[in-house]
Amino acid sequence: MVRVEWRDRVLVVTIDRPERRNAVDHATLLALHDAQRQAVDGEARVLVLTGAPPAFCAGADLTGVENGEFVAALVRALHGFTTLGLATIAAVDGPALGAGTQLTVACDLRVAAPTSVFGIPAAKLGLAVDRWTVDRVTREFGGSVARGMLLAAQTYTAEQLHVMGGVHRLGGLAEALVWADELAHLAPLTIRAHKLALEGLAPAPGEDDEFERARLAAWDSADAEEGRTAFLAKRRPEFRGL
Repeated sequence: MVRVEWRDRVLVVTIDRPERRNAVDHATLLALHDAQRQAVDGEARVLVLTGAPPAFCAGADLTGVENGEFVAALVRALHGFTTLGLATIAAVDGPALGAGTQLTVACDLRVAAPTSVFGIPAAKLGLAVDRWTVDRVTREFGGSVARGMLLAAQTYTAEQLHVMGGVHRLGGLAEALVWADELAHLAPLTIRAHKLALEGLAPAPGEDDEFERARLAAWDSADAEEGRTAFLAKRRPEFRGL
């Protein structure tokens, strides 16, 4: 089960399978993708992904891992967070293992309780994650942590990852929501353009450059004028995404 709650322009998405420590099954992954669609349709500025106590997500529900549909749904959910044109925050309190770690690195930003644990125990299960996960964990947590997780099945606390930059802030859901409210007041066209650049590859010669179009749209927007006007007036800007 996945719960979806709107808080003004922030969409809070909660994995709610406490009896399974929020391990994701096929239905949960489909619900996460639907929540991503709701974020777009509802013009959310920020999406916060969290898990009901006592965990963020303890991994994949092993009863369905062999199913090709499960793998496809997992890939779709993970990539869905990266392609949303808005900021996403993983609010972690408790274990974030396996698919839990994959979901946290799919999000743009991470807020976690200091004792929360991250790891990918694939080597203990005789499994191998996909190349996207290897690349993503390496990019978000750093090469040394990625080797520890993937080659030694080593776990890391949020406190350790915070020191290394993999966790942006220490805290619980309340702290994540405060940050989300702050981010919701930033310029959405800027966020979209910057996220395209962070997530995308430079286009080949002659190919369409989606980032460059988004960047120019931000510069030419009414929001850009509002930002300049508000700066000179020493007030908070009211961005409309236009």
